[in-house]
Amino acid sequence: MSAFALELKDLGVSFGGFKAVDGVSLQVAEGELRVLLGANGAGKTTLMDLISGKTRSSHGQVLLSGSDITNRAEFRVARAGIGRKFQIPSVFRELTVRQNLGVAATREPSILRNLRWGFGRQTDKGIDEILDLIGLAGLQHRQAADLSHGQTQWLELGLLIAQKPRVILLDEPTAGMTQAETRKTAQILMALRGRQTILVVEHDMAFVRDIAERITVLHLGRVLAEGSVTEIERDPKVRQAYLGSHGIATPC
Repeated sequence: MSAFALELKDLGVSFGGFKAVDGVSLQVAEGELRVLLGANGAGKTTLMDLISGKTRSSHGQVLLSGSDITNRAEFRVARAGIGRKFQIPSVFRELTVRQNLGVAATREPSILRNLRWGFGRQTDKGIDEILDLIGLAGLQHRQAADLSHGQTQWLELGLLIAQKPRVILLDEPTAGMTQAETRKTAQILMALRGRQTILVVEHDMAFVRDIAERITVLHLGRVLAEGSVTEIERDPKVRQAYLGSHGIATPC
């Protein structure tokens, strides 16, 4: 078993001769919360696409707990243990919050069968824990279609957690959120740190400061720098390419 939950080795992809991701190597430890920073076009989302199987790489490897999952079909990557959340949430809008989590947690493929017969005692216990974690216990019987934007985002994060992936990929999880919702999202991720391996792409610098253990900065498809918040702020290459003179904003 590898010491790393996720490892990228010289990973790259080209589109019509343009190197969108150019030889990225990255190691994320078990239980680590890693943040990916970079300007638009730096290759962050493309890198997530390569990891999740949405895009096939031109070269390099993706290793999940030491197992090579490079260029597997997207559904096979998901089955192997990569869970991904996109900017636009995807939930079962006609089901309640609790029913959504139950469907995500069970291995029974039939949604109707799950709803008719229930999810089992162990699954119910796990659902209760997730509801507490994402702060939706009081709304568990509300239809998902009636949730606010932030609540829907938290529910989708709960769906990923319920599936028990080895690594969770989050693409701008605070997009469209209020400051209060952003703070709560930071609290949820901080509660997961150490228990769940998470890779986050985010532009909200105050949010990044709240959650980041280690930051990897991408620039023109390559790793420009890696380190703590303080190290990244002080790196002259990062300041020139991305942060400017302002550094990473202090928490709200």
